[in-house]
Amino acid sequence: MAARNTARKRAFQILFEADQRGTDVETVLADWVRHARSDTRQPPVSAYTMDLVEGYTRYAERIDDLIAQYAVGWTLDRMPVVDRNILRLGTYELVWVDETPDAVVLDEAVQLAKEFSTDDSPAFVNGLLGRFKDLKPGLRRDGA
Repeated sequence: MAARNTARKRAFQILFEADQRGTDVETVLADWVRHARSDTRQPPVSAYTMDLVEGYTRYAERIDDLIAQYAVGWTLDRMPVVDRNILRLGTYELVWVDETPDAVVLDEAVQLAKEFSTDDSPAFVNGLLGRFKDLKPGLRRDGA
């Protein structure tokens, strides 16, 4: 589904921008929405993009804790910014969005890593999100 793919890519870009600017995600989302309304050349921010971004922010602390706990050999601040934000988005959608099949979440996250990150990133993203998929029931129960 191309619309969902685009929504995920934009949600990732919003998380990435917030991380790079050192500002909160809600501010960047509001900037994107405002910009799309004031400039007809900019595509609108879809409802699904907003759902993903707002969902991530609801569980951001828990998501970062999970990534830090299970990313063996990587601290969150040492992790490449692209990978960190792909994992944040993928973790939210995998653990808390039941409507999206797990395989789709993993595939989309790996595709984002292939497009925006290093050669090693797709395997890293797939491995960590695959671990979260296996642990999913306990992750949700423990943190939400």
